Amino acid sequence: MTTQQISDAELAGQPAAYWTGVAYEALIAYTRTQQAEKGYTQPQFWLLRNLSENDISPDGEGMTLPELQVAMTSYIRPEDDLAAEAEVLVERGWLTRDAEDRLWLTKEGEQARVDLARNAPAIRAALHEGIDDADYVTTLKVLQQLIRNSGGTAA
Repeated sequence: MTTQQISDAELAGQPAAYWTGVAYEALIAYTRTQQAEKGYTQPQFWLLRNLSENDISPDGEGMTLPELQVAMTSYIRPEDDLAAEAEVLVERGWLTRDAEDRLWLTKEGEQARVDLARNAPAIRAALHEGIDDADYVTTLKVLQQLIRNSGGTAA
């Protein structure tokens, strides 16, 4: 499907599920490409975030890979290999592993998380180019209503 030469009336009849899927894949691909150019992966960033008491982790306690997998269930992709991604972070000194196989964020890992988070505004700005905040908010509200209408729970 393409939006070339499609009227608003025709566009209104297009399946939202198709377009949300296309948007999701394009947004993830763009984000991951930008992160890769900076030397890290999205799953690596998620690992750092989930282990940081200054971000997603409520207490900064270490977690096992299965616990991290559960914590990331709503956004981890099937092709993401958390074990391999965690090993890279251990090798970089950003994570350590204890005797119970729990991963812990190091001081260097926390600094890396802070540094890597600085890339997010530029990624967001590029993705939002040509879209004003009012249109973006309207789009999210429409998507939330579609979720509710289909029996889902919109956060």
